[in-house]
Amino acid sequence: MTKLTIVAHDGVNFDIDAEDGSTVMENAVRNSVPGIEAECGGACACATCHVYIDDAWTEKVGSPQVMEEDMLDFAYDVRPTSRLSCQIKVTPELDGLIVHVPERQA
Repeated sequence: MTKLTIVAHDGVNFDIDAEDGSTVMENAVRNSVPGIEAECGGACACATCHVYIDDAWTEKVGSPQVMEEDMLDFAYDVRPTSRLSCQIKVTPELDGLIVHVPERQA
């Protein structure tokens, strides 16, 4: 299991044991993290699972692919560390990953 911390907009931490191969979005939904709406169910067809990658993790998580970049155009308050959590696969290399939920979703 890989440990994730998802920080809700109000500052509450959700410390999650995530199964490798799942996505950050799936784990957020499973653990009822507020602010992760995931309307498309992880198909990269909306921007309602938008998160900010903690600065210490941006390089390890990597950059979005073209389709994800296109969907981020619809997200609220996009930043250089913005990603769609449905596109971040949980791997042992991401053990300890911290992501932050924006104030609202698009």
